[in-house]
Amino acid sequence: MNQVATLRNFLTQPLAAAACFAAVMALLVFAVISSLADVLSKRAEVTASAAMLEQFDGRHAATARSETDVGAPTGSPFLEGATVTVAGAALLQRVTTAVTKLGGSVLSSQVDLQGTEAKAGFLSVIASCEIDQPGLQQLLYAVEAGMPFLFIDQLVVQSSSGLGTSTDGKLRVLLTVSGQWKGGK
Repeated sequence: MNQVATLRNFLTQPLAAAACFAAVMALLVFAVISSLADVLSKRAEVTASAAMLEQFDGRHAATARSETDVGAPTGSPFLEGATVTVAGAALLQRVTTAVTKLGGSVLSSQVDLQGTEAKAGFLSVIASCEIDQPGLQQLLYAVEAGMPFLFIDQLVVQSSSGLGTSTDGKLRVLLTVSGQWKGGK
């Protein structure tokens, strides 16, 4: 009982009561501020995730696209070219253009006109290139989106810093892309 009386005497003094009140209010303000900071950081994470999801889905370019919309891919789904060599060159040009537009560089390339699927009219390009990590995702989308239909058959990615050649954060990518030539039917 002696401790209760001492605490009661302490709290009945105006200065002590004001100090306790100020301490409790400071704790409450701290709790509110930390909760708001946490909510704002979670909101920023959700916004960033939503933006990434839109980029993955391609919704940022086509929000409400109908079948008759001009934004739909147009053209032939097959590789164009009078001969298999011209079609192979067009495929190589498309891959090379996609890499260079995204800030990458093509180290080597090879057109495979007589691969395992050549009988079905498919042509393949094997390209070795260097590109930064954000550009790799955009490269894969650029190659497979639109017309003609192109398919990524093989993708091998290696960090160029692990090779000891550079430390600029570029990735070395081996990419095999194929498309069907309409003259090959």
